[in-house]
Amino acid sequence: MRILIAAGLAIILTANAFAQDAKPAPQALWPEGAPGAQGKDDKDIPSITVYPAPPDKATGAAIVVCPGGGYSHLASDHEGRQVAQWLNRIGVTAAVLKYRLGPKYHHPIQLGDAQRAIRTLRANAEALKIDPKKIGILGFSAGGHLATTAATHFDAGKKDAGNAIERLSCRPDFLVAVYPVVSLEGPYAHGGSRNNLLGKDADPKLIEFLSNEKQVTTETPPSFLVHTSEDTGVPPQNSVMFYLACHQNKVPAELHIYEKGRHGLGLGTRGTAFADWPNRCEAWLQTRGLLPAATTKE
Repeated sequence: MRILIAAGLAIILTANAFAQDAKPAPQALWPEGAPGAQGKDDKDIPSITVYPAPPDKATGAAIVVCPGGGYSHLASDHEGRQVAQWLNRIGVTAAVLKYRLGPKYHHPIQLGDAQRAIRTLRANAEALKIDPKKIGILGFSAGGHLATTAATHFDAGKKDAGNAIERLSCRPDFLVAVYPVVSLEGPYAHGGSRNNLLGKDADPKLIEFLSNEKQVTTETPPSFLVHTSEDTGVPPQNSVMFYLACHQNKVPAELHIYEKGRHGLGLGTRGTAFADWPNRCEAWLQTRGLLPAATTKE
């Protein structure tokens, strides 16, 4: 099926360039203009920057990476580029998402950007040498809210869409959420993220709809969650509530809460306990069959 369009072709060119040690370039998710765009500046153009896994390590798995920033900015280095480099080292192709931000843009714009990123990777799976059934989403902080939203609000594809990419499923096959904002209501909500995403006078029903611990179903993908007890920016109860909702709905889930560590550590500081979470995540991906099982050395 000829599903590749301009965006897909651009991604292929980026992948080829990266294979030759060139710096990957962002690719617009909608080359003809994003739905709901309020301008033509860089901040109005959602994109992904694709970091293909090295051919000698590639496993076929891919992850859309959502940096945090309270829905007002993007921590695109330590929660984006560095994360993509780690994923490449374990054989995973990464696509760092630049989604549109508040207060200029409100829901459902951000979710639409994340869904389009997932669909775009599926549309270009053959060219990127990834498995369309092994495409996950990973998010930090507010990016974790976007990731958990994508994991609880999705469709199987818009069958009547004129654009072939939109006819593909936007359900992620797995979720990784690191110190995520999950709830937008109650004592554990992150008010800044909520206000930037929805506005200060949001409908309580919409706030509840996007409090993702309440939106978990049996169709929610397997989930891996990481937090710290010391996180005062986004309390660890956010991850706990999502984990418990997964457990109640029999969704495979794993939760790691480290005692020490402030909010926003990304991959963690070398020598600290929190810096071990990428290893734990890799082991979980192996357990889920998303990466080859680790070999035991005698």
